[in-house]
Amino acid sequence: MSVSLNVLLSISMLVAISLPSVSAEQKVPEGPFPLARDVETLDGIIKAYYEVVSAPAGQPKQVERDHSLHHSLARVAVTGKDEDGKPFAKMMTLDEYYKDNLVAEAGFFEKEIHRVTQKFGNIVHVWSTYEWRTEEKGPVGGRGINSIQLYHDGKRWWITSWIYDSERKDNPIPTEYLR
Repeated sequence: MSVSLNVLLSISMLVAISLPSVSAEQKVPEGPFPLARDVETLDGIIKAYYEVVSAPAGQPKQVERDHSLHHSLARVAVTGKDEDGKPFAKMMTLDEYYKDNLVAEAGFFEKEIHRVTQKFGNIVHVWSTYEWRTEEKGPVGGRGINSIQLYHDGKRWWITSWIYDSERKDNPIPTEYLR
């Protein structure tokens, strides 16, 4: 029996050491980003989260700066309903998100209008109600809620994932996310 147990333990160890390791430790990008003001505080990273995706018509979004806010293994999800009213969720990496969202033809300016924050230890969940416009001072084009998960590594904040849904007739923003 001990021979079988030794073989089993040896196989288990080989499998364990051959699997890729996923660690919360993240290498800080080199270059001008991250900006200290972007990652030192929760308010700073949420402000930057909105700034990097806002740009006038024909201008690219701040992809390099956005990458400096996100953990390299961060996940992004876009949700909503298709033309037939069927719910969908499109899961992707930040790079995959930018393949379709790098330059806004009509301009895109998004800002936070309310926040609910839940914290435990070094993790935070932010319910961030937003509104967007096609011109910086133009009329509101729509609203929704971003669900943002963040991690503090003892030195700075990292966005680990986010998902959003837009307000619709059948999906009004609850009062507690507008106060």
